[in-house]
Amino acid sequence: MDDDVEELLDGIGPRLRRIRQDRGLLLTDLAEATGLSVSVLSRLESGKRRPTLDLLIPLARVYRLALDHLIGAPPTGDPRAHLTPHRADTRTRLNAVVVPLTTYPGRLQVFKQILGPSPDQPVRVSHAGHAWFYVLAGTVRLLLGDTERLLRPGDVADFDASEPHWFGPADDKPAEILHLFGPHGDRVGQ
Repeated sequence: MDDDVEELLDGIGPRLRRIRQDRGLLLTDLAEATGLSVSVLSRLESGKRRPTLDLLIPLARVYRLALDHLIGAPPTGDPRAHLTPHRADTRTRLNAVVVPLTTYPGRLQVFKQILGPSPDQPVRVSHAGHAWFYVLAGTVRLLLGDTERLLRPGDVADFDASEPHWFGPADDKPAEILHLFGPHGDRVGQ
């Protein structure tokens, strides 16, 4: 086996652990969702077990990621966009993984966000611009001014971002949203 393939295989375990932790999941949560045992998942993440398709496919389904992203495969010349998730800036007090879907500075910004449970009390923020999000999965708690709303898959929030607001999962399970920001929203999550 060549060195590049060996290096790719060695990096899969730590990548899988980082993805799980970024989504706020415990090994027991992941085991329940995938049907794989906690010990198999632990050995896979620690590099003590080689990744195989029968292990990676259930993980890709639960994480809603393509296999090439899940394993960190090198670019192949594929013309599709290869999205790069990152952890939201902790100053936003939002436990989230952010996936930028557009890269147009100074224009409308679109992100997919996986919102993890937040240990802190919600802190409302305000900033210039307009915010819009669509709930893809889970239940999102939105605090906007003096009101509180629970939003479920298919629900939309549309508001002036200068009004104090906070949003996150309504319970201890992650939620996913498609988030659009007005021209000044490119600062959020960066």
